[in-house]
Amino acid sequence: MRRKRVVYGVAAAIAGIVLLNVGLSFSDAFDRTDGGQVAVVRNGGPFDDRNIRQVIQPASGLTWIGWYSESHKYPSQQRFYTITADPKRGDRPGVDVVHTPSADGVDMGIEGTLYFSLNLDDKTLRDFDTKFGTRTFTASDGNAYHAYDGDAGWSAFLDQIIRPVIDNDLRQQIGSFRCSELVSSCALVQNNGSSPVAPGGAGANSNSNIAAVQNAINTSLAQDLESTLGDKFLVNLRFNLVRVTLPDNVQAAVDQAQAAFAAVSEAQAKVAQAKAEAQANLIRQQGYAACPACATIDEMKAIPPTVTTFAPGSGFAVTPGSK
Repeated sequence: MRRKRVVYGVAAAIAGIVLLNVGLSFSDAFDRTDGGQVAVVRNGGPFDDRNIRQVIQPASGLTWIGWYSESHKYPSQQRFYTITADPKRGDRPGVDVVHTPSADGVDMGIEGTLYFSLNLDDKTLRDFDTKFGTRTFTASDGNAYHAYDGDAGWSAFLDQIIRPVIDNDLRQQIGSFRCSELVSSCALVQNNGSSPVAPGGAGANSNSNIAAVQNAINTSLAQDLESTLGDKFLVNLRFNLVRVTLPDNVQAAVDQAQAAFAAVSEAQAKVAQAKAEAQANLIRQQGYAACPACATIDEMKAIPPTVTTFAPGSGFAVTPGSK
């Protein structure tokens, strides 16, 4: 009897474990997506292949995905990739600026943001998961992630696959403009065989050139990404070119040149003021010559209130009476 009780106890324990595993497996056989997610489901059962079973669109209800299947969840809403000198805002840690030479060899710093969305077409998502969801990408922290491993995985995918295409497009577009065509103040320090002139309307030209670069990138980037990735996996692409900066030594020279122009402007203003004062004095002197009494009146008005006796000479003196 004792041995039977032991056998029954062991059998009950095994049955409990089996039921528990079945219950857990049954709960894992359902999945759902949030409003900002899309899921590509792959078979994962012990007797299944590893092919894609289905695609679950964003904001789905509870969906049967099969026993031991695996959901690869990707962002379905608009995302962005930021290149900036602000260490708190970029997609890479620390200062992250694309450096590329202009047509005249000045190392330009480029900051901007790429906005995009993942193509949610069923077949395209399956192809995307097959091509990029079955491999890992090394992140800045040195760890390897799948593209569906949350924000860390998605950022690692963008950094290794998308970023080189962005850099290449920026390099091609910036390389077709001279430094002064993108940053007007660059004209202050470039040696073009003539004396530097303070840029006037050059600022408007540089703004239009930057807009031209941005438009060209928006056109070429979509084509280059499709060619590089193998399909239109990313859609609604838009690149905003935020800022073009100069190297520190060039910027320092620009600052010095601008200070020099400011000093010249100040000196010119003083010269103009002196000329105006001289002309005013001349006119005033001509008036006094025509009206000597006017000169005396103005002279009396100019006596400071602290002076008690005014003696201009020739035995003439004025002493205000006491009240």
